Amino acid sequence: MPNMRLDKNPMPAQDPLIRNGNFEEVTLGYPEAAAVDEAARCLGCKNKPCVQGCPVQIDIPAFIVAVRDGAFEAAYDVIAKASSLPAVCGRVCPQESQCEQYCVRGIKGEAVGIGRLERFVADWHMQHSEGSVAAPAQNGHRVAIVGSGPAGLACAGELARRGYAVTIFEALHVAGGVLMYGIPEFRLPKRIVQAEIDTLKKLGVIIETNVVIGKTLAIDELFAQGFEAVFVGSGAGLPSFMRIPGENLNGVYSANEFLTRINLMKAYREGAATPIKQVHKVAVVGGGNVAMDAARCAKRLGAEEVYVVYRRSEAELPARAEEVEHAKEEGIVFKTLNNPVAILGDDKNTTCGIRCQRMELGEPDESGRRRPIAIPDSEFTLDVDTVIMSIGTSPNPLIKSTTEGLEVTRRGGIVTDDAGKTTREGIYAGGDAVTGAATVILAMGAGKEAANSIDAYILGQ
Repeated sequence: MPNMRLDKNPMPAQDPLIRNGNFEEVTLGYPEAAAVDEAARCLGCKNKPCVQGCPVQIDIPAFIVAVRDGAFEAAYDVIAKASSLPAVCGRVCPQESQCEQYCVRGIKGEAVGIGRLERFVADWHMQHSEGSVAAPAQNGHRVAIVGSGPAGLACAGELARRGYAVTIFEALHVAGGVLMYGIPEFRLPKRIVQAEIDTLKKLGVIIETNVVIGKTLAIDELFAQGFEAVFVGSGAGLPSFMRIPGENLNGVYSANEFLTRINLMKAYREGAATPIKQVHKVAVVGGGNVAMDAARCAKRLGAEEVYVVYRRSEAELPARAEEVEHAKEEGIVFKTLNNPVAILGDDKNTTCGIRCQRMELGEPDESGRRRPIAIPDSEFTLDVDTVIMSIGTSPNPLIKSTTEGLEVTRRGGIVTDDAGKTTREGIYAGGDAVTGAATVILAMGAGKEAANSIDAYILGQ
């Protein structure tokens, strides 16, 4: 009989007043008993409504049944057939707006904790599996992947399982893309990402780091080297700014730079090669998950006051509800319905404040959200020494500028069809390089779809 309790099993977590001073993982994962109990809440719907919300189409009821029965390795096998990064997705995917949104149990209570169960299964596999991953027989075809973020890793994993010789070219000195440089350790431990990458290497995937496609090598040179198709999953790493006075002051960062220094360069450690300045009072401009990450990192760097400045109301915050809740628990102050108009500096060209204007919500705009409207004569100043701009990113134009025949959108995203095919034969693309900044799982779904297209293209189907 199903477990008909209305709420999810709670997720164990560090105490907020302890975790906001360290970079250790916030949530601790389900113990076995809680995982089995949570899995028993699943009704095993025959039409599997939850699957429609999964961009990589995991057979969710099948893996949950295996968890309920204590067959944890069998549950992992079900997930691994569809997903190359289950331990990552179980931690950072917005399940509440994807698979869990369609869960029948969510009608009269909380949805089954699908993401929590996926994380449990992946972690259990890492801790208990002693079997080696066997590389499949090679089919004699070669594919190049540009970028080792979630789109590139998903595409590589899918093709490698089909016997392709896959080489990933990564611009940075470590693989993982945004999973390594963008998402903080306390949300996604880097050992987890590395373990997922190591699994792909065991499948035969080769990863070459410190290779900037468009500088070190051109895409045309990859074809000349014998690659039959190229997948571009280079992400969206070009930060946006508001173009307000003071953005060039010392103490103003893009969220990309701030998080990369912390996550990849470990700038918070004593003696770091690329240290970050000591922060005391910080304003983070924006309301997405990246803004939450930057604000929570600033708190962990020792900031006494951290503000999230967002021009709409809390109801319109694009960040996951869980991330907002965690940020509040850790002492982050939300200044919603406020919009920055200038960053103030002292005589040393250093940030000393941010001037904001109060807003109210008008009629919905093209995004469907109510448009923020400035309230006259409502300006005020926040006393801060650091400002982090987190208002979005766009694809780097380097690949387009060095590759003939690639069409891009006005915002710089590579134009593709629904299967990831670009306007240049043999070149496919997916993830943030196409859509602009989005979620890890959507990028993975695009990488997987492109792998299907590449397979059909090379095999003449």
